[in-house]
Amino acid sequence: MPRFAKGNQFSTGRQLGSRNKSTIELDGLAAQGTEKLIGIVQGLAEDGDMRAASILLARTWPHRRSRPVTLDLPAVDTVGGLVQAQAALVAAMSRGEVTPDEAAAVGNVLEIQRRVLETHDHERRLQELEAERTARPA
Repeated sequence: MPRFAKGNQFSTGRQLGSRNKSTIELDGLAAQGTEKLIGIVQGLAEDGDMRAASILLARTWPHRRSRPVTLDLPAVDTVGGLVQAQAALVAAMSRGEVTPDEAAAVGNVLEIQRRVLETHDHERRLQELEAERTARPA
């Protein structure tokens, strides 16, 4: 029987969602000195310490991982549409409308769509071949 499976008579383990005792204790210690520490860093930043200002601003406005990208792409429900969308994406990147990282992310989405179309096409072709095979006399 697995260690903490239902019906285990020896121990049910920790409740789902409960936190580890050491994590609770560390969070309590951190909460005690956080306000004082923020005040110290803020004072240093106000006195011109750029590293302190950087730390304070990084916590106030975290680095954005990505941003919404609006592109005018053609429909990507056919292979031809995918080719046009990829060309439009490259053109937008070359004009500076999107960064190379953003273009790569959108390109990955277009690649996934290409795989979906390819899988759909393979399925359709397989069904056609199976239908031909069953319609052919033995």
